[in-house]
Amino acid sequence: MADAGAKASRPLSPHLQVYRWPVTMLMSILHRFTGGALYFGTLLLAAWLIAAASGPRAFEIVNAIYGSWFGLLVLFGYSWVLIHHLLGGLRHFVWDVGAGFSKPARDNLARLNLLGSIVLTVLLWAAVLLFR
Repeated sequence: MADAGAKASRPLSPHLQVYRWPVTMLMSILHRFTGGALYFGTLLLAAWLIAAASGPRAFEIVNAIYGSWFGLLVLFGYSWVLIHHLLGGLRHFVWDVGAGFSKPARDNLARLNLLGSIVLTVLLWAAVLLFR
């Protein structure tokens, strides 16, 4: 049997508050999260298409919901999720061809993934609101 004093002196695993998350780990988690969120966003797209096929009244109702401030916020989030996941897939494609494995390249690709998804989402919505 182990001595109780020896057990108490062993180091504990670090908690999330003290553990420093590398940017690549954060992007990996976000890639998985955005992949899951795409399921729910695709349900929104399916609802819009079903409403369009159901007739003008159903389509007006769904458009009114999606055109509200909350609906636009959800659609903004969905577009960010879609773009972020796409860029994450491209990042993985770069790795699949054997490039970008050095630590600086991995970190830069991860940062570009996040920055690119934010910039492209804002540009997309600027265009949507400008040409609306």
